Amino acid sequence: MAAMLGARSVAIVGASARPDSFGARMIVEAQRSSARMYLVNPRYDRIGDVPCAASLAELGEPVDLVLLGVPDGALVEQVAAAADAGARSAVVFGAALGVRDKVAAVAADAGMALCGAGCMGFVNNAIGLRALGYLEPEVLPAGGVSLVTHSGSAFSTLLRSRRGFGFRLAVSSGQEIVTTTADYVDYALDDPGTDVLALLLESPREVPRLRRALRRAHDGGIPTVVLPVGGSPTGQAMVAAHSGALAGGDAAWQAFCDDVGAVRVRDMAEFADTVEVFSMRRRAGSGGRLATVHDSGAERAMIADLAHEVGVEFAQLSPKSLSAIADLLDDGLVATNPLDVWGTGADTRSLFRACLHVMTQDPAVAVTALAVDLVPEFDGDTAYPDAVLDVAAETDAPLAVLTSLSGAVDRDAATRLRANGIPVLEGFRSGVVALGHLARWPLRLESGTQAVDRERRRRWQARLADWDPALAFEMLADYGIPVARPIVAHTLDQALAAAEATGYPVVMKTVGAEHKSDVGGVALDLVDATAVRAAYADLVQRLGPAVTVQPMVPDGVEVSVGVVRDATFGPLVVVAAGGTLVELLADRALACPPVSHGGALRMLDGLRIRRLLDGWRGAPATDVHALADAIVGFSQLATELGDSLEAVEANPLIVSLSGVVAVDALVVQRGGVGQ
Repeated sequence: MAAMLGARSVAIVGASARPDSFGARMIVEAQRSSARMYLVNPRYDRIGDVPCAASLAELGEPVDLVLLGVPDGALVEQVAAAADAGARSAVVFGAALGVRDKVAAVAADAGMALCGAGCMGFVNNAIGLRALGYLEPEVLPAGGVSLVTHSGSAFSTLLRSRRGFGFRLAVSSGQEIVTTTADYVDYALDDPGTDVLALLLESPREVPRLRRALRRAHDGGIPTVVLPVGGSPTGQAMVAAHSGALAGGDAAWQAFCDDVGAVRVRDMAEFADTVEVFSMRRRAGSGGRLATVHDSGAERAMIADLAHEVGVEFAQLSPKSLSAIADLLDDGLVATNPLDVWGTGADTRSLFRACLHVMTQDPAVAVTALAVDLVPEFDGDTAYPDAVLDVAAETDAPLAVLTSLSGAVDRDAATRLRANGIPVLEGFRSGVVALGHLARWPLRLESGTQAVDRERRRRWQARLADWDPALAFEMLADYGIPVARPIVAHTLDQALAAAEATGYPVVMKTVGAEHKSDVGGVALDLVDATAVRAAYADLVQRLGPAVTVQPMVPDGVEVSVGVVRDATFGPLVVVAAGGTLVELLADRALACPPVSHGGALRMLDGLRIRRLLDGWRGAPATDVHALADAIVGFSQLATELGDSLEAVEANPLIVSLSGVVAVDALVVQRGGVGQ
C-alpha cells in the first residue's frame, strides 16, 4: 500500500502519442505528478521528449507503480509482466471483463497492491502523486479529507466541486478485486494529515477489517462520513422470517454505521455538506443541539419544519442568553431559537454578530448557523459574511452559513468564508442534516463483548444440522428468552390432553403454515374443551391435523425480536413493532451484535411504538427492562450461532407489566427452513 499510494516511480503501459487518447491522458496526468515517469508501448521509441520502452522488462529499474491502460484481453499478461519486473503495485482502469479472477490471482501471488479494476485511479495530494487515467483539475484543493469511492463519476464530481474542503487522499477504488477500502482507510489513518474519512460505497469488501478500521477512526477522533449506494443483498431464505423482510440493505447499512460510529448520509448533497462541516477544525460542543439566526420569518419556519422532519433538535437557550438577545432586538421581535432578527435592518453587521455570539456561548448549543440566502448583493453589502467572520475571530465554537439554494450563492462571499474555515452549506435540507450530524458527533458506540458458551453453541450447531422445528421454543428458552411452550398434537384427543395439561384458556395454532394469521390458522382464548373441539375441527378441515396448544398469554404490546444474517454484514439483531402488521408498519431498529442492555434500550427508543411500551392512553406501562433482557438474549444467540442461522425470531413477543413472553418462534437454518 505504501509503495502504491506513495509511489516515487510510475510506468505507463499503453502510453500513446495520439491526442485525446486514454494513453495520452495518462501521460498528461503523470507529467503533473511527483513520481518519475516511464513510458511503455512497443509502437513507439519516443513520445515527445520521453523515451518509450517496448515492455516493462526493458525499463532500467523496478518501478513502484504500473498504470495499465490496455484492453481487458491483455490485462493478465501485463499484470504478470509487472510482477516479473518487480513492480510493487498497479492500477487497472479497465473493467477486466472475463479475466477478473485471473488478474486478482496474479497480483495476490506477487504481493502487489492493485487499485481497480474499473476505476479512475487515485491522487495522493500530500506528496503530489497523481495516478489517473482521466483528466482532473491541475491543482486540487489540499486539505484533510481522505476520500474512497466506488463510483468514478462521484470521484470526479467531488474533485471538481469547489467546496470548503480539500483532499489529502482521493481514491477511485472501483471493483476492489485485490486492494479494498479497508486498506485505503488504514493507510489514511496512519497519515497524521487525515482529518476526515469520506466513503462512498456499494457492497463493501472485507467487512471485519473495515469495521476495525472505522472503529479505529472513531476512537482516534476522526469522523467518517459514509454514503452507501444500493444496499447489501438479503438472502431469499430470510424472507421466510418477518425480520428478514425488515432488515433490507438500507437498514443493514445503518446498523453497520451505528456500530462503527460513522455518520451515514443519504445523497451527494448531504455528503458534501457533511464532509464540509466536519472539515472545519472547530468541533461541536456537548449540547448536541442547533441554534440558527435568520433574516426571514418564513425561512425560519421552513428551517424549523425541516429540523423536525429530519430529527435535528434546537437548543433551549438559557434565560441569560434570551435576555441578552432580547436587549438587542427591535420592538416586536421575540428572543427565541431559531431566531429571526430582521426588524428595521439597521446596523446589520453589528446586530447579527452580537446575536450569533450570544448563541455560540450558550452551553446548550453545539453548533450555530447563520441561515440566510447568501446571494450577490448589488450594492456591495458584505454585512452577513462580515458578521460571521467577526464571531469566528472571537470564539472557537463551530459556526456555519446555511443557504437555501446552491444556484443563488454568491461565490465570492462563499469563497471568503470557506477560506476562513466557515462552511457554506448549499441547501436547507442537506445543511440542517449535516449540522445535526456535527452536533451529535462523536456517536456512542457499544463496547465490550459477549462471552461465548462453547458447550451451548456446540449443542445447537449439532441440532441445527438436523433441524426439528419443534425445538425453536427450546432454543429461545436456552438463551434466556421467556416462552409460552407449545405442545404438538396430531389428534383431537391429543389436543384436549394438551389443553388440560397447559391449563385454560389456551391458544391453538396450525403447524401447516409459516404465517399462521394470514390463513386463519390461530384460534385464541379457548376457555374449555368444547371450544378446543370446535377450533380443532375447523383447523383440521382447512389446514391439516397437526396443531400446537399453548397457554393464553395476557394482553400486552406485541413486539418482534429476532436475528437475521445479512449477506454482507453478517448477523444483525432486529427489533420491530410486532404481530400481523410487522411488515406493513416497518417500525424497526437494527444493530450489530453484541448488544448490551443499554444498547437494547436505545434500540427501543428509536421505535415509534416506544410510547406504547410506556403506557398509552391509560394502558399500563410494560416491563421495558425485561424486553431489553430478551433483546440481549437474541444478541447472545447471534454471537454464538450467527454462522449457522439465516434467521430466528419471536413474533410476537408479548410485553406486559409482568414481563415478556414469546408466543411464536421461527428458525431458519442456513441451507434450509424450519419453524
